[in-house]
Amino acid sequence: MRVASVVGTRPQLIKAAALEPLLRERHDATLIDTGQHWDDALAGNFFAELGLARPERSLDAGGGTHAQQTAAMLTGLEPILDDRRPDVVVVYGDTNSTLAGALAAAKLGIPVAHVEAGLRSFDRRMPEELNRIVADHLSTWLLAPTPTAVANLAAEGIVAGVTLVGDLMQDLAARMLSGIRDRSVLEGIDPPGLHPGGYLFATIHRAENRESDAIAAWAGLLERVARQDRPVVLALHPGTVAALEDSGVALDPDVRVVAPTGYRASLALQLHAAAVLTDSGGVQREAAWLGVPCLVLRGTTEWREAVEGSAGRMVVVGLDAGRAEADLARLAPADRSAELARQRAATVSIEPAGAAAAILAALDRPPGVG
Repeated sequence: MRVASVVGTRPQLIKAAALEPLLRERHDATLIDTGQHWDDALAGNFFAELGLARPERSLDAGGGTHAQQTAAMLTGLEPILDDRRPDVVVVYGDTNSTLAGALAAAKLGIPVAHVEAGLRSFDRRMPEELNRIVADHLSTWLLAPTPTAVANLAAEGIVAGVTLVGDLMQDLAARMLSGIRDRSVLEGIDPPGLHPGGYLFATIHRAENRESDAIAAWAGLLERVARQDRPVVLALHPGTVAALEDSGVALDPDVRVVAPTGYRASLALQLHAAAVLTDSGGVQREAAWLGVPCLVLRGTTEWREAVEGSAGRMVVVGLDAGRAEADLARLAPADRSAELARQRAATVSIEPAGAAAAILAALDRPPGVG
């Protein structure tokens, strides 16, 4: 079978790293990078770090508005897919690359397989929500990571072709865990001098958190929870950095901004942190698997199982600084942070989901059969 996979962002590269090797063992596979994350700091070093083959085709779509970016991807993808005529186009997640890959394939009459189908935040103000809804309704194979995702699809009348496969990112996190347990992994990670439980790790990148009012709110939240002896290490996407600069909001000195980290470094920073604060769906799940207390900086989340299965360690706080401060005091008390982080690193285990094998098995079945 000829398979073309469309990626464009760091989370999609992580998922592809778990699936592509098996795809290439069994099928004639092509990897197409839209370039949605277009520089080495965001994506380039992921290929080497994750052992992922460089894409056969790259579009360099880059930045711009949602319309500009998606249009550039559609224009670039259409001739590639029309020339290659794959039997299936695989798209991942909920980005503009997902939307463009699904649209370009569907308009050419090529079946689409959507990895992470069925996720819903039920907030259509989020661009990601619109992308995932459209991709699901265009897809032939709907590869759902959770039972809730399967139920969401059924509620929208989508049953044929739906398969519960588990989470590819869980497979990769399980594979990487042994290499990040020792505290020495923090050496060489920016900023220097970090020690287990001695910092909070945060990521902020969603479009809604780049608005001026939202920036002021999350900057105030981080100021409330940052301390000189327990700073916030804030990994910021370049787009969020630009929005922060445009807003004129100044961050507290104990909020230390770093560039986006590699995959291994990001997992290590989460595992050894006192707690994680994030608006990222990927980081949210990783924190859940690692057993790290996590505050979700959004009003809703599409990963409800992560919250419900966390035994209270994960809470959706939005940008409520008072709630964040109270939940951190409960989940990650400063006087026990180091002890709890050391215990967690020594004892945590992650069970592989087997998602890659389940996806390959689903693709082997006739289109539309669950």
